[in-house]
Amino acid sequence: MSRFLLSLVFFAALSIGAGFLLSGDDFFDWGTALGLFGLALLGEGLRLRIRRGRTKTRQSSEI
Repeated sequence: MSRFLLSLVFFAALSIGAGFLLSGDDFFDWGTALGLFGLALLGEGLRLRIRRGRTKTRQSSEI
């Protein structure tokens, strides 16, 4: 779970940086920052779901 939180903090910082860099004359580009962070959340959630699915299939009832 710590890898998940660490990657979310990293992607949040990356999204904030991209929002500031791509803002132009505005103070902050919320659409870009939130869109990038949303993609990061989606990717990390998918990675977590795939990983949990693999661990469930490895737990078999064979003795």
